[in-house]
Amino acid sequence: MVFYRSLGQVPPKRHTLFRTPDGELLHEEMQGEEGFSWNQSFLYHRGRPTVITAAETVARERERLRPNLPLLARHIRTHDLKAGGDAVTGRQELLGNADVTIGYVAADAESPLYRNAAGDELVYVESGRAVLESPYGRLPVHDGDYVVIPASTTHRWVPSSAEVRLLIVEATGGHVRPPRRFLSPMGQFLDGAPYNERDLRAPEELIGVDDEPVDVLVRNRDGITRYTYAHHPFDVVGWDGYNFPYALDIRDFQPSVGALHLPPPTHITFEGPGFVVCSFVPRPFDFAPDAVKVPYNHANVDSDEVLFYCGGDFMSRAGSGIGIGSISLHPAGYIHGPQPGSVEASMPATRTEEYAVMIDTFRPLRLGSAAQEVEDREYAFSWARGEGAR
Repeated sequence: MVFYRSLGQVPPKRHTLFRTPDGELLHEEMQGEEGFSWNQSFLYHRGRPTVITAAETVARERERLRPNLPLLARHIRTHDLKAGGDAVTGRQELLGNADVTIGYVAADAESPLYRNAAGDELVYVESGRAVLESPYGRLPVHDGDYVVIPASTTHRWVPSSAEVRLLIVEATGGHVRPPRRFLSPMGQFLDGAPYNERDLRAPEELIGVDDEPVDVLVRNRDGITRYTYAHHPFDVVGWDGYNFPYALDIRDFQPSVGALHLPPPTHITFEGPGFVVCSFVPRPFDFAPDAVKVPYNHANVDSDEVLFYCGGDFMSRAGSGIGIGSISLHPAGYIHGPQPGSVEASMPATRTEEYAVMIDTFRPLRLGSAAQEVEDREYAFSWARGEGAR
């Protein structure tokens, strides 16, 4: 991350003996990125974090994604997916490529302890409430939150409501970070960035569990291993550093407004290896007298465009079947734009009240079986409605 936090007790210097008041020696763990050369955090455990007593491969049939052929725009209705399960083992893979996987879950159960060693995870909370628990403490999250979980952070999801709906973006290898253009060379958010350090929420309370053996699912690029650890990874008495889970409420993203239409990179919120994430939030419409207030027709040359519609009234998509919980995929090479009649309908409007999360990838996305099961197969032909037979 780009700002320093400390919680609990830490020694004055790194890599020095650190004991509890009763003389118990604590065990330092460094969690860092890019081979000791990027952001790091230091955690202090009561038990040795390295002691495993068992390890076994977890059988998991890998999702076989199919190419987007014929090349079509796709509409995936996530609310038609089977609900239930937990936020780790219950997630359903919808889209993916070599850089990123996009999944979804409507979780109603506590997840197992889990560590994704392949890359960072960016989770958007569509609805409900939960607590993300990790060695860094408890991080309560709610609808509208982005949650960034650094690679190799042991964590679990604990729903605080009957159900919590999550859009899950997994970097296949690498890290999800604020865009570099928003940051100074020292990592501070620049004045004029659409959000800053004050908007980011870190874990607020250490968990301090009893020392006990626990199982942890660890995923790398080759599969999943179940370790049994002799000591619970949440036995931390303090930590400090720059690398920890955090949350950003999409409502704290400050949108840019122009006299004429501003392109999607204006709304960029996070970037990862091979993809970017943008936020569309309520804002005044373009204010030039003859401004077209809905996106113009366009074809993506270098990216596949994914939009997750999560709140409001989607005026430019009226008549297409898009609604809350919809995911649209507009692939590179496919011309798309506003639905027929939406340009005219937008002229008297002064602002948009929409919320949507956009993920642009720079390699083609493939389709998971779950996505195909809940796809609106007429979506690609929705632009022809009202045009007559052609």
